[in-house]
Amino acid sequence: MKSRTESEIKQRVQRRIIACSVLLMGGKFLAFALTNSVGILTDAMESIVNVIAGFISLYSLYRAAKPKDENHPFGHGKIELISASVEGLLIAVAGGIIIFEGVRRLFEPAAIEKLDIGIVLVAAAGAVNYLLGRYSIRTGRRYDSIALVAGGRHLQSDTYSSIGLVAGLLLLYVTRIGWIDSALALIFGGIIVWTGFSILRKTVANLTDEADREYLEKMRTTIAENPHPDWIDIHNLKMIQYGSYFYIDCDLTLPWYYNIRQGHAACTELRETIRKGFSDRVLLSIHTDSCDEKHCSHCAVGDCPYRRERFAAPLVYTLRELTETDEDRDE
Repeated sequence: MKSRTESEIKQRVQRRIIACSVLLMGGKFLAFALTNSVGILTDAMESIVNVIAGFISLYSLYRAAKPKDENHPFGHGKIELISASVEGLLIAVAGGIIIFEGVRRLFEPAAIEKLDIGIVLVAAAGAVNYLLGRYSIRTGRRYDSIALVAGGRHLQSDTYSSIGLVAGLLLLYVTRIGWIDSALALIFGGIIVWTGFSILRKTVANLTDEADREYLEKMRTTIAENPHPDWIDIHNLKMIQYGSYFYIDCDLTLPWYYNIRQGHAACTELRETIRKGFSDRVLLSIHTDSCDEKHCSHCAVGDCPYRRERFAAPLVYTLRELTETDEDRDE
């Protein structure tokens, strides 16, 4: 029930962002119609991308909320990555169109009018975009939605380009040097292309299940700060994110003489500890190993009747220690 509520919150946030983006797009095209500035056209063109990407993100959030089924045993969360990839591609294409138009205007200059009104409209739209982006990123991080985070970063990058655009338009307004308008289009078109490819790089990394060192480090900290005596060793850790959920596999070494009930209790304790750091959006699979004499020096079980060596120090977990497989350790 809770996950369904979270999905509804994410979709509601995205619908609000779309509504605002449509209004902002209208305002920017009005500014372009009044001024005929190709620099302002860059902002208006990116607004089209904002609206299209917004609808794609909304659809992906709707699909991602569907429960897992026979054909999708891990759920539908990865569609958010596809949405973010499409958004990144659209941003890069829009940037390329803007650069093309900027080059064309260098050779075919056009008269620019009513820059004062255009500057005010662009500045206001930039401020609203920043607030929308902050709202989207905050919500996305709270509920681990890469679609909302990508959309928010896109909106904020639009704001940063708007700040530079307003500065350039003010310079153009004062000097009336025509090529400044084209130069603005080239600069901010390049920034937009870079933003698009940055989003694409991140989403491709997630689609190919590239290890996320930030989340692995968070996992390491969670385990290290909440030790348990009978967790003799944790290794072979793997994490995959599907939408808002983390699927985690690991091997847990326990005292060799534990019965099934004791082993189950130790695994439950580890599962609850990890959920402290990742809330309840964790699906954890634990494989248990039995200890041997090589573990005695860092085994903290105080009443072990089979200890072969004196306890020296607890195991210090590093990312390498957590992610090493049994085969790696045997080499």
